[in-house]
Amino acid sequence: MATTGRKTQEIPELAGLPLLGSLLDLKNDTLGTFLKARREHGDVVRVTAGPPGLRSTIYLVLSAEGAQQVLATEAANFRKENNFYEELRVSFGNGLLTSQDEDYLRQRRLVQPLFTRRSVDTYAAAVAEEVDRLTGSWRDGGQDSVDVMHEMTTLALRAVARILFGTDVDAAVDIVERCFPALGAYVSRRGYSPRNIPREWPTPGNRKAAAVHEELYAVCDRIIAERRAAGTTGAGRDLLTLLMAAESDGDSGFDATELREQVLVFLLAGHETTATSLAFALHLLAKHPEEQKRAHEEVDRVLAGRTPGAADLDQLPYLTRVLKEAMRLFPAAAAIGRRAVDATEIGGYTIPAGADVIVAPWVTHRHPRYWDDPERFDPDRFTPEAEAGRPRYAWFPFGGGPRACIGQHFSMLESVIALAMILQSYELEAIDTEVPLAAAITLQALGPARCRLRPRTAQAEEV
Repeated sequence: MATTGRKTQEIPELAGLPLLGSLLDLKNDTLGTFLKARREHGDVVRVTAGPPGLRSTIYLVLSAEGAQQVLATEAANFRKENNFYEELRVSFGNGLLTSQDEDYLRQRRLVQPLFTRRSVDTYAAAVAEEVDRLTGSWRDGGQDSVDVMHEMTTLALRAVARILFGTDVDAAVDIVERCFPALGAYVSRRGYSPRNIPREWPTPGNRKAAAVHEELYAVCDRIIAERRAAGTTGAGRDLLTLLMAAESDGDSGFDATELREQVLVFLLAGHETTATSLAFALHLLAKHPEEQKRAHEEVDRVLAGRTPGAADLDQLPYLTRVLKEAMRLFPAAAAIGRRAVDATEIGGYTIPAGADVIVAPWVTHRHPRYWDDPERFDPDRFTPEAEAGRPRYAWFPFGGGPRACIGQHFSMLESVIALAMILQSYELEAIDTEVPLAAAITLQALGPARCRLRPRTAQAEEV
């Protein structure tokens, strides 16, 4: 709500260095700094960073109730107009992730029918084939350990590229796998910096970013042009075909540039978030044998060795709880930024007009008001009874409100199927017990998460 006119408290500020404020803390450990801010000052905290004249200020909103205000009940007052989203727009286009107002409403209207539960469920077989391809490569290669971060990134990227492009998977995957990390790091560095040099200056960083940017655009444009030339008749149900055919009342659909921008957003958001959730679900199970045993028992009982499909999701509640708990502890969108239009009261404090605001699932998902022993891995936090006892935004890995992730059912479908199929074939044991992390466009692992693989052929045959 807007300010009421009554006197509100002064927003506490996180202590920093006299000249640089919290710049070094944010640079070296963004997520730890956010946790420290809540621990020392509560649910609304002001953080300043940078030297005088270049100093920026952000306002952290860290309670479930505050997150609901920013993302849902007062979403119109908190817009995607900060520096980070501007950098995303320049690099990835004005697609569904970054667009606003009429652009966003039009895009959402055109895309929404493609992401209904019924539509998404048709992709289950393609996901299962990609998982089978991956586990087959482990088996045929005689691998006794894998880095689940790397493997799940490749799996999620292949799955989303196949669903987007159909048969044009390999060329797109090779380029995206090489280009996305470099461009993502560039966007993050510029997005979190208070001042940036122009992109047009021929620095090594700018030139490298421009090259990978051009390569990504080129592969999308080529695939779109070839598909348009061939026509959509008989092209199948890949998402590109459906996007090309998408229309709504009074709207003829996407042109070539808009198609490319939607494709890039789906490639980015569609693989990084799912890969993070899946990798950490496997890593956590590998560290917790009792929970892994329960997951194996459910998979064996429900599937009895067969390949899972969309209809099995509701029959695998423990696996779903494992994934939700992994997303609580390691949310792919660890921090979500907005810019306030008008001054707004949140939790007894006034957020000023024009302020950069961050809600942080990383922190709210660990808030002791909502979570007992918050660092402990416990999938049973997500039984229906437990969920009913918490505020709606105590857990929001897919964002929320009118800008909630349109692909969340696809992410859960892919994740449950992949987790079930991997657990059908293997027991896992963690080699790397801790994984260093950083906040970028999505949560980034800075090191491997290696797990030992023990084939379960004998157990599967006994079921």
